[in-house]
Amino acid sequence: MNALSERFRTWLLDGLVYHSTRHQGPHAEVTARTHSWWRVMCLSGVDYFSTLGYQPAIAALAAGLLSPLATVVLVLLTLLGALPVYRRVARESFKGSGSIAMLEKLLPWWSGKLFVLVLLGFAATDFMITITLSAADAAAHAIENPFAPSWFHGNQVLLTLFLVALLGAVFLRGFKEAIGIAVVLVAVYLTLNVVVIAVSIAHVAADPVVIGDWWTALNTQHGNPLVMVGIALVVFPRLALGLSGFETGVAVMPQITGDPSDTPSNPVGRIRGAGRLLTTAAVIMSAFLISSSLVTTFLIPQKAFQPGGPANGRALAYLAHQYLGSGFGTVYDISTICILWFAGASAMAGLLNLVPRYLPRYGMAPNWVRAVRPLVLVFIAIAFLITLFFQANVDAQGGAYATGVLVLITSAAVAVTLSARRHRQRKRTVGFALVSLVFLYTTVVNVIERPEGLRIAALFVVGILVISIISRVHRSFQLRATSVELDEAAVSFVMDDAEYGDIRIIANEPDDGSEREYREKNYDERRFSNIPYPARTIFLEVHPADSSDFEEDLLVRGVVKHGYRVLEVRSGNVPNTLAAVLLEIRDITGTVPSIYFEWTEGNPISNMFKFLVTGGGEVAPVTREVLRESEKNVKRRPTVHVS
Repeated sequence: MNALSERFRTWLLDGLVYHSTRHQGPHAEVTARTHSWWRVMCLSGVDYFSTLGYQPAIAALAAGLLSPLATVVLVLLTLLGALPVYRRVARESFKGSGSIAMLEKLLPWWSGKLFVLVLLGFAATDFMITITLSAADAAAHAIENPFAPSWFHGNQVLLTLFLVALLGAVFLRGFKEAIGIAVVLVAVYLTLNVVVIAVSIAHVAADPVVIGDWWTALNTQHGNPLVMVGIALVVFPRLALGLSGFETGVAVMPQITGDPSDTPSNPVGRIRGAGRLLTTAAVIMSAFLISSSLVTTFLIPQKAFQPGGPANGRALAYLAHQYLGSGFGTVYDISTICILWFAGASAMAGLLNLVPRYLPRYGMAPNWVRAVRPLVLVFIAIAFLITLFFQANVDAQGGAYATGVLVLITSAAVAVTLSARRHRQRKRTVGFALVSLVFLYTTVVNVIERPEGLRIAALFVVGILVISIISRVHRSFQLRATSVELDEAAVSFVMDDAEYGDIRIIANEPDDGSEREYREKNYDERRFSNIPYPARTIFLEVHPADSSDFEEDLLVRGVVKHGYRVLEVRSGNVPNTLAAVLLEIRDITGTVPSIYFEWTEGNPISNMFKFLVTGGGEVAPVTREVLRESEKNVKRRPTVHVS
């Protein structure tokens, strides 16, 4: 039984490396295998291209006869707005962290961390709702097919849960399999859509009167062309779901094969591949959006788009059955069901990339979050809860989906605007600022029309914040240093003392750096801690850094100040850093060091809160607790003296 449990644990945590800050998921900085940009495009494209399953119907329902014009506005925003924004994001955030990483650098200390957590909440809304909404829409398409078994009807929730579980099984199997499935699904789905749209265009060409009827009805309904343009601009935010897929496009960048000359700091080939991915996907989707909007508007009666109508949410499927027969229509339905189901794959890939890159590094998630399989199980469990809560209702989840998509795109536009301004690129700054305003307008309109989306997103944000705070407190007494390096002088100090059999470290809070400071500190510790005067001592100082950081690479410098040997290290957390340095000294020298403190003044409770927020507070007892948690063998644990 124990052997079976151990094998399961090994399988579950495969790829997890505790001492490394690198993300160990499918988007690791160093991946075992990368893929051509077009194959990776298919992974992000299962989300982007799958919107063809419902986007034409959404456009027709929102804009009516003006659907083609509103779609043109959406395409222009895609090609002239979202595409340039995310091409720049790909150049500046090529590790797969997207625009969130760009914004993180602009805000220091806790403000930056909290801002990132809020954005992660919206990203989680976007990606999680993508999984559940797409699966629910796939189930709805399956139920609407004329050949569907009778027991499908009334069981949309069970069908959706099955599809979500099946998606999780694919990712538990492996990331390579996910990309292979995505390539096949995208190729088949786009081919079938080309056939449906081509046949529909042929019917329009054979009966051009439908164009005249549409134009006459349009002029009768709206009259003035300027009024038409104005209405199209007002209603196009309802079509915003057609912008999904850009954030996952940059999230999967680490999976793209670059040039042999690529370096971690300048992966030129990978960035070029990401640019091709984003551009190709945007051009393909734009062509499909415009053509599908035209043929569905010309050939499908407006009343068929209404709720309960045969074209509601499935306009192209309606045309496939209408003009190519039930056999081909069923094949098209199966393809649509498959790509809608697997649209959650790009969302899952985005989650598996973003969450491990941020939360463990902030101390706001357990270390096992860096492993893929446990995280997949967590996301699938959340998707189950969302599906049950919404009863697999596609319309009920649409607002939250659009809110998550638009907030992420708006944040990306703001990030590249600030980047262009920082690089003093005036024309690009103005251009990106205008794009940001358009996306901000779109987001605000969407929130006003569908406020439930913001409420659902707020639940994700609050959930991430609460879990993050609890995790940060729970992990307070862990070692936080991902690496500790002593320079040549520091190694010389500790090795010299080790030859005498004892390494005595005096913890010193840096003050004015005067000779008096070190003389009095040395005198007080020797007097109150009974350090004999012939014994050698070394000062250890932690100089303040960003206390909101959790994981750090520590560099310990050895310097001589006023004749006293001093080890200096920069960190945002004092006790955990002292413990890490002491353990490193022990490992280097083979001698267990001792460290000497004086008691901290102030209330212990307030000092504890100070430790959690600023990394200071009650240093001596916390250092001892961190050492106790990290080294269970008392004989190998550095000794803490307090006087």
